[in-house]
Amino acid sequence: MNQTPALLYVDDEPLNLTLFEINFRKKYTVRTALSGEKGLEILRSEPSIAVVITDMKMPGMNGIEFIRKAKENFPEIVFFILTGYEITGEIIQALEEKLIHKYFKKPFLMKEMETAILEVLK
Repeated sequence: MNQTPALLYVDDEPLNLTLFEINFRKKYTVRTALSGEKGLEILRSEPSIAVVITDMKMPGMNGIEFIRKAKENFPEIVFFILTGYEITGEIIQALEEKLIHKYFKKPFLMKEMETAILEVLK
């Protein structure tokens, strides 16, 4: 039986979560979270998640902090990060450490993101 790949999108902006879900729900099982803490809860309860996309700048826990925590328990998941700002030293370091697979600049292009997701799910 072929299972639909599951994605998690973490962003503190509800509109971004809604847009992501609308664009990807036909091809994937989509879960969303408004914070890194909520994202970690979802990862613990849904082992089928294969790809996580997270915003960089969020209150409480930024995207890299969230990914570092998530990678401790879920090293097999592929992580992407979004930023509305210029690439930072922290993002460059995360790329070099292979903590994240790729980063996207906001506003992100759905087609670019979809291509990257398909590449890692092959």
